[in-house]
Amino acid sequence: MRKNLYLLGIVCTSALALHAQNNPGSNHGNRFEQLGTMLQSPNMYRSASGAPGPKYWQQRADYEIAAELDDAKQKLTGAETITYFNNSPDPLTYLWLQLDENEHDAKSDNQNFNGSKMSDKMTMSMLNGIIKTDKDLGVKIVKLTDADGRALPYTINQTMLRIDLPKALMPGEKYRFKVDWWYNISNRMTVGGRGGYEYFPEDQNYLYTITQWYPRLAVYSDFQGWQNKQFTGSGEFALTFGNFRVHMTVPADHVVGGTGECQNYREMLSPAQYQRWQQAQTSKEPVEVVTLDEAKKAMQNKVAKTKTWVFEAQNVRDFAWVSSRRLVWDALATNVEGNKVMAMSYYGPEAYPLYRRYSSKVVAHTVKSYSKHTIPYPYPVAISVEAANGMEYPMICFNYGRADKDGTYSEATKNGMIGVITHEVGHNFFPMIVNSDERQWTWMDEGLNTFCQFMAEQEWDSNFPSGRGPAHKIVDYMKMPKDQLEPIMTNSENIVQFGPNAYAKPATALNILRETVMGRDLFDFAFREYARRWAFKHPTPADFFRTMEDASAVDLDWYWRGWFFGTEPVDIAIDSVKWYRMDAKDPNESAKAAKAVYDKNMDHVARQKNKAAGIKYAVDQDTSLQDFYSKWNRFEVTQDDKAAYDQLRNGLSPEEKIMYDSKKNFYEITFSNKGGLVMPLIIEWTFTDGTKETDRISSYIWRKNENQVTKVFAKDKAVAAVKLDPLRETADIDESNNSWPREAAPSKFELFKATVAPRGASTGDNPMRKAQTK
Repeated sequence: MRKNLYLLGIVCTSALALHAQNNPGSNHGNRFEQLGTMLQSPNMYRSASGAPGPKYWQQRADYEIAAELDDAKQKLTGAETITYFNNSPDPLTYLWLQLDENEHDAKSDNQNFNGSKMSDKMTMSMLNGIIKTDKDLGVKIVKLTDADGRALPYTINQTMLRIDLPKALMPGEKYRFKVDWWYNISNRMTVGGRGGYEYFPEDQNYLYTITQWYPRLAVYSDFQGWQNKQFTGSGEFALTFGNFRVHMTVPADHVVGGTGECQNYREMLSPAQYQRWQQAQTSKEPVEVVTLDEAKKAMQNKVAKTKTWVFEAQNVRDFAWVSSRRLVWDALATNVEGNKVMAMSYYGPEAYPLYRRYSSKVVAHTVKSYSKHTIPYPYPVAISVEAANGMEYPMICFNYGRADKDGTYSEATKNGMIGVITHEVGHNFFPMIVNSDERQWTWMDEGLNTFCQFMAEQEWDSNFPSGRGPAHKIVDYMKMPKDQLEPIMTNSENIVQFGPNAYAKPATALNILRETVMGRDLFDFAFREYARRWAFKHPTPADFFRTMEDASAVDLDWYWRGWFFGTEPVDIAIDSVKWYRMDAKDPNESAKAAKAVYDKNMDHVARQKNKAAGIKYAVDQDTSLQDFYSKWNRFEVTQDDKAAYDQLRNGLSPEEKIMYDSKKNFYEITFSNKGGLVMPLIIEWTFTDGTKETDRISSYIWRKNENQVTKVFAKDKAVAAVKLDPLRETADIDESNNSWPREAAPSKFELFKATVAPRGASTGDNPMRKAQTK
């Protein structure tokens, strides 16, 4: 029951998020109201400030694992001992483990509950999803016992395994048990998924990326009890922190990289390789510990013997590894806020032209950038593996980035590789350290990480073509029909547009918060405080929302409500601009203005055509028709006018005289909120002399009327044009109504003719190859 009540409050269905209004039917009292019951109530575990409460607790699980990789059969066999610590206040009568590899079992629901279609061109992955060619996939439990070897009863429900304990595990107690298992490793290039093998027919070798590979504890938490939502392939993982000691027995010519630190490099490496490893500890450039030549020789001369690599990792939530004989391995020591971190890369020959130059340096740059914006990177290593995909684990991640066969590559491939390495290495911070539940709230790791990725990319190269982060790049998503949208606060499996919703929109929202709503100083302090508070803990969205407000003194409930709980877009329009000048009562100015009005009123088309036709007017032909008024200057400034003006001036206070003499221009602008999402007004003024200035008005201008507001601005100079959001900071979906006077947009044909492909865009061309063939 606690779980269900909580999910109603915090996950929020689309209907609840869109219709949670204080004042329905009114033009105010809705978007700026506090979130209230949309967040869970503070308690002793999670405080109202967003910090862990005085009685905060979390579980722990330690693992001792021995695994053997069968390179001939693509099979993995393992035996593990798990020690589970019950730090909760609750007695536990059973434990839930995750068997994520069962996502590939043909009997699992995720193999059948997605729709499918036929097309003219079908890939093996698409066909395999229909006919299930790989029948024998999934974890096979050989034995499950307590520490003394007594069998424990268990139940497998697809990707979850429940162990029924012989007696309740009381608060403060720990429990040790053993699991023996095996599974056939899947071909991730055809079956899909995050881990598995890739086969290279040209040299008949395999690359193994071993992930979600061992039975592991689900999270038991204060806010939902057991997190035992099934793994269906999209929503990622909620995991418990602990310590790992892992033995990996693989072919003797394989190179292994994994989470944590290897304990027996001296035995695993040749003397020359070990010497290079030592050299890498102080090198400022990447050192090839295993060289390209050594990798190529191993690919050709396979051996039958095995070796056992031993790795240890402390205070991590998971363990992943790579194994292959076709790997180059380079390493670079980098200083991250006083601590040495080994930035390392593993990659095959086809990735060598890109990875040798960039990968480890991008790894080093990423941990430095993220450390600056969050907390100092606490682990001893950070690894990037080229595996033609993208996925993250503690201290190790899998990325893509292969050159063409001639060693050249496009700029899009290079930038894509740099971006994915930055992103996946960045996941060390979210969620590997700040450990949110990815299966419930994908945005808490993907969105926060994509935001930090954007900052790191921009610190890498000012011209880096970041695809997610800039406000204007989310516009196409936010203008989509409502039936194709859902709030950011939507469960992972229910998201239709996964990339835009869980990655791009939250990253954009945070970027707008930093640059436009809060400012960098306030935002950066609060964001670092969130990372500091929740490092190695399990935060929820409410903890993030509350911490950002608590550490900045900025009320952001309106922002979370609009950007995270709603689907309304930003579309603010300039409806009208009215220009006013103060009447200074100067008779000369008044006479000039009156004459201008008179001339305008007297002018009309018939009068102009009569003059052009040379019409002879009656009063001109017969002078007897002329009288006093025929010669009278109705705009003459009289002595009485001057006396009245002097009398007025003498009666003014000094402040009033200054105002009368200022000749200020007053512009009354009416704005309408057509999209629904309230945002600041950023107004650029272009004056008649060509100069410009910008006014920034807080979003709170909308609090009394969320649909339309009018505001007057005083300017010393006359205005030629007004433009809303000139730097495209707010993700406004319709810029055609942002200008006064209206600006004509080029037609689609003209726009196409004027377009130049942005730097880094893939155009199907490889200029590097062309340059080398000249």
